[in-house]
Amino acid sequence: MYAALWRALPGPVWFRILLVIALVAGILFSLVTWVFPWVDSLVNNQEVTVQV
Repeated sequence: MYAALWRALPGPVWFRILLVIALVAGILFSLVTWVFPWVDSLVNNQEVTVQV
């Protein structure tokens, strides 16, 4: 599957690598900015009990 995605990217290898880095950075930024805070608001983290 990754090979098919790699072949779908345009340009030479160095451009593909830069494009993959930019895409991964964009995905991580989106997760940290919008997805993780949304999930945190759904999880009730006030009822945490740890027994020692």
